[in-house]
Amino acid sequence: MSIIQNKKAFHDFFIEDRYEAGLMLEGWEVKAIRAGRAQLKEAYVTVKDGALYLFGAHISPLPTASTHIVPDPVRTRKLLLHAAEIDKLTGKVQRAGYTLMPLDMHYKNGRIKLEIGLAKGKKQHDKRATERDRDAVREAQMAMKKERR
Repeated sequence: MSIIQNKKAFHDFFIEDRYEAGLMLEGWEVKAIRAGRAQLKEAYVTVKDGALYLFGAHISPLPTASTHIVPDPVRTRKLLLHAAEIDKLTGKVQRAGYTLMPLDMHYKNGRIKLEIGLAKGKKQHDKRATERDRDAVREAQMAMKKERR
């Protein structure tokens, strides 16, 4: 079940490969995410010291869930992946010029997971072509719908 999606990532990047990672979260963050107070719009993933970190993801704290601490809504969060996956992603990011983008935050077996994508940036004409293709498919579906009536 999806909690939040990063639609901007699909608009700005070609997503070539997807990976599912765990997140190291604090208790107040889990409660806030379950209440739907997370945002991935400006977030990105970086490689540092052989580990992956999520930067810029905004999780607004609940006023009741964080009474004894001072929460930081945009703190850096560590991602949990197998070492082989981290090595593979690190190599592609450093050599091939890829970017790691958070795509989707979802539940899996009661835990919060983050789907990250290996992405290449789109140029302006690529964005226009994608928009044109999407409009063509939408118009075709509308025509089929009207035809059935």
